[in-house]
Formats: sequence, structure tokens, C-alpha cells
Amino acid sequence: MFVRWDSRRPNHDQPHLRILLPLLHLPKVMSSQDIVHGYRHLYRHGLRAVQFSKPARYVLRDRLRLAFRKPTQKNEYNPQRIQNTIEFLQYATTHSGLEHKVLKNLLQVWRCQALGGKAKPTGKTPIRDELRINSTAYDAFNHHIDLLNESMEMCIPATTVRDPRF
Repeated sequence: MFVRWDSRRPNHDQPHLRILLPLLHLPKVMSSQDIVHGYRHLYRHGLRAVQFSKPARYVLRDRLRLAFRKPTQKNEYNPQRIQNTIEFLQYATTHSGLEHKVLKNLLQVWRCQALGGKAKPTGKTPIRDELRINSTAYDAFNHHIDLLNESMEMCIPATTVRDPRF
């Protein structure tokens, strides 16, 4: 069974998308080629959602690379979750509603996390207590992303970037 676009009865309210995705026979383990295609589709739709803006596209690229480079998550890739995330990014692209605001706030928090918890980079080296606080400050945030992924069947990356000095 496939989700198909019906050419006999066009609906003028929604854009016509030709998405052919098998719903009943989804593989449990994706091949490496399917994982690469999933990464490219997520990256492409993510770039469209942030409208290729400079700080956001680099944060998105780095976060997707980090999520897809973990070898332990290779068996956890699910094509249905990837498809749901792509649909989320498509809605964030076309509408400036809740999806767009969620994506914008995710990218802002990820950027601050990459800069060490500050809005602008500083030249000072942080002390040990600051490293500990910065590495655990985003645990609750990542837990909420995991809950969002679980409830909406998506695969938004929720990884904590730990400082190797801590």
C-alpha cells in the first residue's frame, strides 16, 4: 500500500506532492545507502526551512552530522520517523506557525550550546565548575526533545555536546 497523489481529483487547497512511501513494508534496519539518502533529505529540507540563513544552516549541518556519525544509532534509524521529520520541516518552510517557531528556537539553543552557553564566543578558558555546569545544563532540554520525538514519531537530534576537558 502506498500513499499516492490522485490526479483524477485535484485538491486546490493543498500543494500536490508526489510522495511514494511504502507504509506497510518498512524495513526495520536501513541500509547505509538509505541512511545517506535520509541524511541528505533532512539536510536539504532543513536548509529550506531556515531559508539558508548563515548561522542557522551551519548549526543545522553540525547537529545533523553529529547525529548521523554515531555508530550505535545505525540500527535505530526508521524511515517513517525520517519521513515525519521531513514533513515537519516542510511545514516549517511553508507556514510560519508552530513548526517554524520550534525549529527556530531549537537552532538558537543549539547555537548557544555550541558556543559554551554564551551568545557570543569569548576568549577566556572556562574553569572546571563552568565546564560542569555547561555540560549538564542542556540535559532537561534534550529530554524534552526526546519526548517530542516520541510523541510525534520524529527524529530530531537530541544529543548533548560534552566538553572533552570535563
